[in-house]
Amino acid sequence: MFLHRSSRAIRHQWRLCRSLNRNPEPQVRATLIRGFHASRNLQVVKPVLLADIGEGIVECEIIQWFVEPNARVEEFSPLCEVQSDKASVEITSRFSGVVKKLYYEAGEMAKVGKPFVDIDIQGGASQEALDTLTTPEPSREDVAEPLNKESLSKPPQSQDTTDKTVEPKSQPPPVKKGKYASLATPAVRHLSKELNVDITEIEGTGKDGRVLKEDIYRFVQKRDSPSQPQQVQLPNLFPSALLETEKQTETTVQLTNTQQQMFKTMTRSLAIPHFLYADEIDFSQLVELRRRLNKVVSESATDGQLLKLTYLPFIVKAVSIALHQYPILNARVDIDSETSKPRLIHRSQHNIGVAMDTPSGLIVPVIRNVGAKSVLSIAAELSRLQSLAAAGKLSPQDLSGGTITVSNIGNIGGTYVSPVIVEKEVAILGVGRMRTVPAFDDQDNVVKKQVCNFSWCADHRVVDGATMARAAGVVRKIVEEPDVMVLHLR
Repeated sequence: MFLHRSSRAIRHQWRLCRSLNRNPEPQVRATLIRGFHASRNLQVVKPVLLADIGEGIVECEIIQWFVEPNARVEEFSPLCEVQSDKASVEITSRFSGVVKKLYYEAGEMAKVGKPFVDIDIQGGASQEALDTLTTPEPSREDVAEPLNKESLSKPPQSQDTTDKTVEPKSQPPPVKKGKYASLATPAVRHLSKELNVDITEIEGTGKDGRVLKEDIYRFVQKRDSPSQPQQVQLPNLFPSALLETEKQTETTVQLTNTQQQMFKTMTRSLAIPHFLYADEIDFSQLVELRRRLNKVVSESATDGQLLKLTYLPFIVKAVSIALHQYPILNARVDIDSETSKPRLIHRSQHNIGVAMDTPSGLIVPVIRNVGAKSVLSIAAELSRLQSLAAAGKLSPQDLSGGTITVSNIGNIGGTYVSPVIVEKEVAILGVGRMRTVPAFDDQDNVVKKQVCNFSWCADHRVVDGATMARAAGVVRKIVEEPDVMVLHLR
């Protein structure tokens, strides 16, 4: 019985093999056709991750998109513009293909290291497949319907149905807002948040639909016209009288992106134990030196070059000279991952950050390798950073890598200041306003002097008061006798 069933199974397999060997070519051809026909399967959707664009940055704001779903993009073409830690950066594509998905809208916060756009890369996909994704489908009115049996067999439709489909086409399409209405500078976005205005609801009149300040004021005027016509909410610096009602009112305002970054940074910075050391500096000789040098610079300057020296480049250079003698002020505190003990990490270059007041808030761009730069080179770099900061175009490289900070509060009007140490640094210098005071010379005669107050703050965990006082004395001597800088030229 067992042998009978085995022989029958063997005969069945033999017939099957003989039938397959009889005509294998059509089957193979059909299989190949099916395989080549599925060209869509060769496309690969690549999620593009938001790269780290700054030190310690975990999220950034999407300012505007340059692409939309089903749009074709090339390698290195811009995808979007983001703002992180007060710097605007354009993110470019690493692939060529078709945009499939945008994870965020303009104005939302994107997470660093997470996908923010999906791109269907070309791979082995055919060009026809990509064209079907990028080119819109033509309307039925422009393309004639093919003649076939089905169309001839159908009864003619009434004209009412065609009229109903044409009437909505005659109406102008609504203006699409949201993605491209937020084309605005950081100062304009800051103004919209102060006036509690959704910038995506405003139709911009600037270039490429960019929203301007005038558009925001016009929008606020129209919004408040029923109750207060021809009036814009501006701060009243001199209130004439109190309001009739004595009831206290509170208004909730969300923090801007700049304020959120400042909130996080200052919270971490104030965990550092600070101590303040103040000193008074005689600027009289520096004033005379700067006057003579500005005369030379203005005569030799050409188009696009620096025309005027300020006091800040001399101060920055003096701080760098002091760091050569006291390198602990250029170090940072770190925790050893193996022993969990604190340690100091000394840094060779003097990357001095300079605090600047901009329309988008306080930022600290960095002048790199100050020890190898002259006063004129420092002044040129300061001018470059100030122009980029005013336009909101500073790069992440301009804002990262600082080792010590100089904050010039004197250009606004303050005399004394207690600055806050920036994270990953151990010292900061606050420069007050220069003023003219009477003083006694060596012969006890009353003379006119130009003085300025320097306020130092240091990390008291690693820097003691004596070290800070000696380093501040070096800076004071160089600023009071600026000719000493000649001895430190490299």
